[in-house]
Amino acid sequence: MAETKDRYIEATGRRKTAVARVRITPASKLSIVINEREFENFFALPEYRKTILLTLEESGDPSASLGADKFTITVKVNGGGASSQAEAVRHGLARALIKYNPELRGKLKSKGYLKRDPRAKERRKFGLKKARKAPQWSKR
Repeated sequence: MAETKDRYIEATGRRKTAVARVRITPASKLSIVINEREFENFFALPEYRKTILLTLEESGDPSASLGADKFTITVKVNGGGASSQAEAVRHGLARALIKYNPELRGKLKSKGYLKRDPRAKERRKFGLKKARKAPQWSKR
């Protein structure tokens, strides 16, 4: 295990243009605050909440002595859309959990939670209507 009980562990998660700064602090019960709002209020759709909570469920192994209910999680996230922000928070949370307990690395890596998804919108090129869509070709 890493630092003392009153210290936090910070990690950064990214996806497309979304960036999430995640801080985890050991606590007696689970508490998630995103951009100074409650977790349920920030991510209204349940699939976005599930995206984040899956990371905690995967790490909740009794042999690793790390339960999903032992952290206060504070997140600052900006950029991107809601789905992208949820995946950025998941990425940052997985990185923070590994700093807390390196034994979780294999489990989280096999699920793909440590992978930074770099896909982003391609830029528009000169002479084209969109990134790749060209104007209609005419022979004469």
